[in-house]
Amino acid sequence: MEIAGVDVVARGASVRGPRGAVFENLDVDVDPGGLLVVHGPGGSGRTTVLLALAGRMRLDGGAVRVGGHALPRGGRRVRELVAVARAEPAVGLDPDLRVRELAAERRWLGRRREGGARLDEAFSVLGVDVDRRTLVRDLPPVEALGVALALALATRPAVIVADDVDRGCPEEERTRAWQLVGLVLGVGCTVVAGALDPPDPGVGLDPAPGLVALPRRSRLPERPAPADEPDVSARSPRRVLGRRGPEDGDARASREGEGT
Repeated sequence: MEIAGVDVVARGASVRGPRGAVFENLDVDVDPGGLLVVHGPGGSGRTTVLLALAGRMRLDGGAVRVGGHALPRGGRRVRELVAVARAEPAVGLDPDLRVRELAAERRWLGRRREGGARLDEAFSVLGVDVDRRTLVRDLPPVEALGVALALALATRPAVIVADDVDRGCPEEERTRAWQLVGLVLGVGCTVVAGALDPPDPGVGLDPAPGLVALPRRSRLPERPAPADEPDVSARSPRRVLGRRGPEDGDARASREGEGT
């Protein structure tokens, strides 16, 4: 599997809510096939940063460009390029579904006949070998991350966004979690990841990650948008473009109009 990643650039990016800034004046430069890790505690605005860089949340200031497509005008194309593997509560694996049901949904959403083969290849590339009869709620944290990444990778996106990489992982499992991210990088995909802590240098991620630290707590709870309100250009309330489950950029683009 080979994927042509694209760059992700932000200049002075800001998102505000009723209680003030969630994040502001964010500058980011991620090369094609590179890794950005946004780290900080829950409520720090981490998930909002990831969704904004993915074109799923409207900016209140600054600019974001993905693969040469600037937001909001290029929002539809950005959403085609970027797959969100996990960014809860907006996007996540349904805990009440079995892995095989998630796989079937992915095949159904895919436009191409080779969707099943692509999914199997993605699981193989990441070394995710789980009993597909298992409920998502029963998956160990690292396996749940692997399934989410594989489902996203199967769509062949240029960029994958994944939050909570180290969530629920004991110390000895964090290395494995970041190794999964490294395998995604290995096929050429750009990765924007969120985590409580940055990866240990000993993991040996290549390329080395760029880091964005978010030490403060957000004053705005991060909430998903209603499914029937996809317009990120609307001024109020804050809206997130995302469905429950790792996203298929092509399928999303066919359902949603481009922001203006």
